[in-house]
Amino acid sequence: MARLIILLPFLLNLLVLLLVDSRLDPAKVPTMSLEVDEQDSILTSLILQADVCHAYQVLKNGGLKDENIIVFMYDDIAYNENNPRPGIIINQPQGKDVYAGVPKDYVGENANVNNFFAVLLGNKSALTGGSGKVIDSGPDDHIFIYYADHGGPGVLGMPTSPDLYANDLNDVLKKKHAAKSYKSMVIYIEACDSGSIFEGLLPEKLNIYATTAAMATESSYATYCPWMHPALPPGYSVCLGDLYSVSWLEDSDKNNMAKETLEQQYKKIKERTSVNGTYNVGSHVMQYGNVRELSSKRLYLYIGYSKPHHKGSAAHAYRQDSLPTINQEPIDQRDASLVFFWQNVGVLSPKFIIPLFDLEIKLIVCLCFPYSLFLKFQRAPEGSSRRIEARKQLVEVMEHRSHVDDSIRLVGKLLFGDDRGLEILDAVRPAGQPLVDDWSCLKSMVRSFERYCGSLSQYGMKHMRKFANLCNAGVKAETMVKVSAEVCHTFPSNAWSSLRRGFSA
Repeated sequence: MARLIILLPFLLNLLVLLLVDSRLDPAKVPTMSLEVDEQDSILTSLILQADVCHAYQVLKNGGLKDENIIVFMYDDIAYNENNPRPGIIINQPQGKDVYAGVPKDYVGENANVNNFFAVLLGNKSALTGGSGKVIDSGPDDHIFIYYADHGGPGVLGMPTSPDLYANDLNDVLKKKHAAKSYKSMVIYIEACDSGSIFEGLLPEKLNIYATTAAMATESSYATYCPWMHPALPPGYSVCLGDLYSVSWLEDSDKNNMAKETLEQQYKKIKERTSVNGTYNVGSHVMQYGNVRELSSKRLYLYIGYSKPHHKGSAAHAYRQDSLPTINQEPIDQRDASLVFFWQNVGVLSPKFIIPLFDLEIKLIVCLCFPYSLFLKFQRAPEGSSRRIEARKQLVEVMEHRSHVDDSIRLVGKLLFGDDRGLEILDAVRPAGQPLVDDWSCLKSMVRSFERYCGSLSQYGMKHMRKFANLCNAGVKAETMVKVSAEVCHTFPSNAWSSLRRGFSA
């Protein structure tokens, strides 16, 4: 999936880091390929990578130079066989190509946690591949980081294993501050449960302003999906963007960043992402860090700005008007990874519960996801190998999800009993507290589970709070090993459960 983008500009002492994990990995979203190692998907990768590429264009239009922008992405969707416009990526139904000119600083296996931290700290000696560009910043520089990926409580996805954990990111930010290598920093994060990355972890004294697409206990949402208006161009059966991301990107395209403040953009993003404050769908955009002092700063300090054609032009003055309302319902980002499949199986209403009958293995599966997994199947000719493969992959992805959900629930019941198991696993700590106190314990719990039960994949990241609560309840590492082995004598052989990419922690 599209994940991490780092953009690093030096205009007006500005550094920008864009990060996106856009790997088309079978454990994230599969395609029609028959080889397991090639079962990549264009869906969620397209969403997140499109967001990141659009962010690059915003920065370029703002006057930033490529040497001051650093981009992380897997970079495998522009020329993917499922892209209806090879070499072109769009982020809006009538949008222009946002892929053109995007730097390839850290792509493929070089888009990893180690390189991300090395770049952020300006440590060239710690790099393992890539362009070699780092944030070599000083005490007068402003840094902007935009990170788009899948997420879960306390964790952000990466195109390569392991994933990025909240404590590690905040530790690196503290090191960056201690080195006096920036004046202020702004971080935008697009991910499910992204508030948990900073909740109880980001001190105000670091002089960092952060906003997240969602609070610590909820999903973020994809938008510009096939069932929405305006209609997508011919050939597209995926969601084109994320609601939080397209909100800040389109606002930045539309308005003069020399006039608009971080707080003003935050309020507009919050309104649109909550679907006009209803929260019937959508998420709670959050603020963290030094909100009190930095929220009044002008956006041009962090993302540059396009100069008006005429001095005093009304078109380039700050506009308070809200962003366009999203027509029809956006989709939970975790389920966005199923849209490509749904669109290939049948044209279905976003809220329908869809029973699938007459599968070759005589399995009946009920899906409660919006509009997604079936278009791939629908568009494949009846009786064709593509249709058979689509049906097989549909069953496998649902088998993987069911296995992860059931296995984690069973772990809780074995540890705490039938009555208290789910209550303890689902407990949410009070606001202001981090997800867990012992992050090493959390990573140990994840590795023990995956060793016996298979990969969590991006879907299973949503259960990270349950693993944290095992630590918060005092469960020992050796106990978790024993229980995981008892719960999972084996795990599904499909690509989603495979550990070929290694442990996520």
